[in-house]
Amino acid sequence: MDENQLSEIENSDGNRLVFNDKLGDNMQCNIGAKGKAVRLKMGIMALVFATLLAAVVLTGVLDSVLWWYAVAAIAFGGAFSVFEARAGWCVIRAMGFKTPI
Repeated sequence: MDENQLSEIENSDGNRLVFNDKLGDNMQCNIGAKGKAVRLKMGIMALVFATLLAAVVLTGVLDSVLWWYAVAAIAFGGAFSVFEARAGWCVIRAMGFKTPI
């Protein structure tokens, strides 16, 4: 790694922390066109389902406030899946696991 990409800070305990300024360089494309398409479709379906679930919660059919956590989790998962498709980067593959698509 190039030295000019690293930054150092010292925390209150006197420990030196070194981090990479160019985090985006670590997100190299690790999925193909088929994987991107699957992740995009999955993400769009999750976002649509989150919207429908939010509408059901708003109408009062599901009256617990806990349903909003489900809406948020599904929407976050869907948005992250769309991000993976657009970036061509899979977090699971980046951790070293092999995925079938």
